[in-house]
Amino acid sequence: MAGETRVTAVLGPTNTGKTTYAIERMLAHRTGVIGLPLRLLAREVYDRIVAARGPSVVALVTGEERIVPPRTQYWVCTVEAMPEGMGCDFLAVDEIQLCADPERGHVFTDRLLRARGLHETLFLGSDTMRGAIRELIPGAQFMQRDRMSDLTYSGPKKISRMRPRSAIVGFSVENVYAIAELIRRQKGGAAVVMGALSPRTRNAQVEMYQNGEVDFLVATDAIGMGLNLDVDHVAFSALSKFDGRRMRMLAPNELAQIAGRAGRGMKDGTFGVTGEAAPLTEDVARAIMDHRFTPQKKLVWRNSALQFGSTERLIASLEVSPEHEMLVRAREADDLGALRALSQVPEIMARCTDGPSVRLLWDVCRIPDFRGISHAEHAGLLEAIFNFLHERGQIPDDWLARQIKRIDRTDGDIDALSKRLAFIRTWTYVAQRRGWTGDESHWRDAARSVEDRLSDALHERLTQRFVDRRTSVLLRRLGQKEAMVADVSNTGEVTVEGEFVGRLEGFRFSQDKGGAPAETKTIKTAALQALVPQFHLRADRFYNAPDTEIDFTEQGGLMWGKDAVGKLVAGADLLKPQVEVFVDDIAGPDVAQKVQRRLQHFIDRKIASLFEPLMNLSRDETLTGLARGFAFRMVEALGVIPRAEVAEDVKALDQDARGALRKHGIRFGQFTIFLPLLLKPAPTRLRLVLWSLGKGLGEFPEAPPPGLVTIPVDPAAPAGADTMSGYRIAGERAIRIDMLERLADMLRAENSRAGFEAKADMLSITGMTLDQFADLMQGLGYRAEKGEREKVKPADAAVAEATDGAPAAPDMPVMDVGSAEPAERLTTESAEPADPLAVTEAEPATQPPSDGVPEPAESTERPLTADAVPPALVADEAPADTAARDSGPAVDEVPSHETPPGTAPDSEVSAQETEVFYTFTWGRANRGAGQGARRGGNRPQGKGKPQGKGKRGGSRPGGKGDGAQKYSARPPKPEKKIDPDNPFAAALMGLKDSK
Repeated sequence: MAGETRVTAVLGPTNTGKTTYAIERMLAHRTGVIGLPLRLLAREVYDRIVAARGPSVVALVTGEERIVPPRTQYWVCTVEAMPEGMGCDFLAVDEIQLCADPERGHVFTDRLLRARGLHETLFLGSDTMRGAIRELIPGAQFMQRDRMSDLTYSGPKKISRMRPRSAIVGFSVENVYAIAELIRRQKGGAAVVMGALSPRTRNAQVEMYQNGEVDFLVATDAIGMGLNLDVDHVAFSALSKFDGRRMRMLAPNELAQIAGRAGRGMKDGTFGVTGEAAPLTEDVARAIMDHRFTPQKKLVWRNSALQFGSTERLIASLEVSPEHEMLVRAREADDLGALRALSQVPEIMARCTDGPSVRLLWDVCRIPDFRGISHAEHAGLLEAIFNFLHERGQIPDDWLARQIKRIDRTDGDIDALSKRLAFIRTWTYVAQRRGWTGDESHWRDAARSVEDRLSDALHERLTQRFVDRRTSVLLRRLGQKEAMVADVSNTGEVTVEGEFVGRLEGFRFSQDKGGAPAETKTIKTAALQALVPQFHLRADRFYNAPDTEIDFTEQGGLMWGKDAVGKLVAGADLLKPQVEVFVDDIAGPDVAQKVQRRLQHFIDRKIASLFEPLMNLSRDETLTGLARGFAFRMVEALGVIPRAEVAEDVKALDQDARGALRKHGIRFGQFTIFLPLLLKPAPTRLRLVLWSLGKGLGEFPEAPPPGLVTIPVDPAAPAGADTMSGYRIAGERAIRIDMLERLADMLRAENSRAGFEAKADMLSITGMTLDQFADLMQGLGYRAEKGEREKVKPADAAVAEATDGAPAAPDMPVMDVGSAEPAERLTTESAEPADPLAVTEAEPATQPPSDGVPEPAESTERPLTADAVPPALVADEAPADTAARDSGPAVDEVPSHETPPGTAPDSEVSAQETEVFYTFTWGRANRGAGQGARRGGNRPQGKGKPQGKGKRGGSRPGGKGDGAQKYSARPPKPEKKIDPDNPFAAALMGLKDSK
C-alpha cells in the first residue's frame, strides 16, 4: 500500500457540499485530478470548472469522451479513466462508498489504496466509510460535514397527488417509462434521466426540468450519485433492484443516497414512496432522516499487479485473493469473462505469445459491453478488434466506417434510438483509445457526431412521448395564479399562452381531443379561466347579430352560424316555446342571460313571421261562437287538421262562419282543413319542431324534401307526423294534402260505383306509375281491380278516326278508341249528371276561393273519406246496366263471327300486345242492405240504391235515373237558401228552375 500521509476523508450525507468543497480545493492547486462515479456527473463538474478557469486548461476523460487541451492543468474523469502516475498536486475521488459495490467496487478500492496527490488527497463519501478508511489508511484525517437542510419522510403518496418539483425513482427502464407516461397524462410531462443516456441527452432533459418546462423528474438511481438538481421531494416507486445477477432489496444507506437529492442548499426536502412500493418501516425512515447506517465492513478488491507473460498468468493474477480481512475478492467482471472466452480461441492463443500481445488482449477485453446483447456476441466483436490490432496495428478505416454507418440513423422509436446509442458508445470508446485507429481525431469526431445526432433524436422522442408542453405550460401558469392570455381565431381555434387547447363552439369550449382523459380537466380549467373575457365579447357580438345569422334545426337546436348555442324546449303555449342556452358555467350568468334573450327574440319573431296567418286567426276579435271555437282548433293543430277529426264541427258551421274563416285563408278540403300558406317548406319545418316539442318526443321527425308530391311512409314515425308534414298517408306512400284535394276534384267527376280508370292528369299530378297510383287509391278507400287487355295500336286509332263521324252500326259496340276506355264509361258519363247539391265545398287547389266568397250549401251526403262514401259517388247517377243497354252491346258481347274495326284477323291475334289497367270502385259502396239503412233510413229490399255489382254483377232493378224511390222515416229537411255570392249559385238556380 502507498503511504497514508496528507489524506483527508470528507464524509457526510448528501447536500453537504462535499463535491463543491473538492472543486474549490483542486482549483487552489496548480494541477489536480478528480474522479467521479458517472460520466454524467463528470460532465457537470467539467462544465463548472470550465466556467471558472476556461476550457484551455481543463480536460474531460471518460470511457467515451476525451477532451484534452495541450495546456491541461485540471483533469475531470470517471474513476475508471483516471490517469495514473501523473504526479498532480491534488487528487480527489468522489462517492468513495462505492468501494463496496459488487460490480465496480474494485476500481474504487484500488483508487483508495493507491491513488494519491503530491500535496493533497481527498476521498468524498458517506460516513459509513469512516471505519474502513481508518483501518486501511492509518493516519488519514477526517472531516465531517453536516447536511445543510432537513430531510423528512412523508410516507406513501399517489403519483396523481405528487407535488411539483418531485423526482420519482425507478430501477428499470420499463418502470421509468411507465411512470413518465403516467405523469404526462396527469401532470403534463416529466424529464427522464438514466445512466444509460448520453451526456447530451441527459443534459437536455435536466435542462428542461431545471428551466421549469416540466415539474417532474423520473430517473433511475443514477441521480443519487452527486447530480445537483432542484428537487423538493423524492418518491421511490420500488424498494428493490436487479443488481446484474439477482433482485435484492435496497439497503438503507442506498435509499438515503437517493433520497438525499431532495432539498438543495438551505431548502428542506422530503422523501416517500409511491406506486406499488410498500411504506418504509419506522426504523429505516428514521435511519435515513438521522443519517445513521451500518458501517461498511467489507470492500471489494481485485489485484492491480497484473502479470502479462501469458493469458494463463494474467487470469491467475486477476484471481488472486486479498490479504487484508476487510477486503473481499471481486466477483468475475465482464472483462475477465471476455478474457476467459477469448483465451479459448486457437487463433487468439496463437497470437498471444508475448507480453505486449497479452497486454493488448487485456486492453481489448476491457471494452465495456455497452450493447448488452450476449456474452458470445460481445466476445466475437472483441476477437475481431484484437485480430485487426495485432495483425495491422490498427482497426481498418473501411471496416470501422461500416460499423458506424450502420448506426448512423435517427429514425425509430425510443427503444431503437437507445440501442443505437449503446452501440455507438462502443465505437466512441474504441476511438478514444490511443493508437487503435489511423486518424484518432477523425474517428473521435465521427463517433461523437453520430452520438450527438442520436442523443438529440432520443431527447426529441423522449419529449414527444413523455412531455405534453401544452398541459405543462397551463399547469405552471395556473400554479402561479397569473392571468393567462387567450386568443380565439376567426375559425374558433383557442390558444392559451400560445398553446392550442381546443375550439370555442358558440359559447362552449370544446377541448382538443388529442389529450388523454387525465389531461382534459387541466386543459379545460386553464382554457375557461383565460376565456372569460372572450365570452363577454362574443355575447355582445351575438346579441347584435341579425336574424339571418341564426337558425333552428329540425331537432329543435338553435345555431349561430355553424355553432350550437341553444335548443328549444316546450313552453306553456305551443306557439311560445322556451329557450335553453348552451353556455359554459364559467362564462357567468350575464353572458347566459344575454344569449337567452337574443335566442328568445329570434324564435318569437320566426314564429310570428312564418305563422302569420295563424297568429292573425288567433287574434281576430270578430270571430264569435262556433267560428271562434273552430279557429282555436286550427291554432292548436298548427294550421293543418284532418277533416275527419272535425267533421261535426264543420257541419255545424253556417255560411257566415265559413266565410269569416275563409278570409284568413282556411281551405275546407275534402280530406283536410288547412291553411295553404302554412304548407310551404319553412312553416312546415317549424311546425314539425313545435309539434314534436308539444308531444315531448325524444327524436323529432324530419320535414320531407321540398317539391315532392308523394313520399315513402316511415313506419317508425309517430302518429300525426304525416299531417304535420303536410301529407296524408295512402298505402305505402303519403301524398301532399293540397295535391290530394286536386285529385279529389278529379275523382268527384268519376263514376266510382260502376268503376273508372286513372286519367293521365291523375297520374301527372301525383307523379306516380300506374301500380303506385293503384296503391294510393286503395289507401284512400278504393278497390283496385287489375286486368289485362289488348293494347290499342296506332292502326286502331286510325280506323277509329276514320269512323269517328259516322253513326255506329246497330250490331257494333261504341267505344272511345283514343282513350282506351270501356263503352260503359262513355254511357255512364252521358247519363244524367249528379246533383250539384251533393257536391262538397272542396275547391280545386289550383284556384282557391277568394276571401269572403261563401261556399255552397252543405250536402246531405258524407264527405269523401276513408270511412265514408264520397259525396260525388252517392249522387244520383244512371245505373250502369241501363246505360249499357241504351248504348248497345258491351265490348265483350261482340259476336265471335264479327271483327271490330282495326282488329287483326284470327291468324294475327297471337301477335297482339297486352296492357295492364286498373278499374277503381269505391271500396265501401257495396256492404249490403244494412249500410243503406244506416245512411239513408229504412230502405226495403230490392228498392233504393242498387246493391249489386253493376256491369260485373248482372242486371240491376230500376229504370232511368236512380232506378228506385228513396224512402226515409225522418221528415224532409228544409231546403237551404242559395247564397247569391256562391260561385255555384247560377248553376244551382238553373237546376232548381228545371225541376
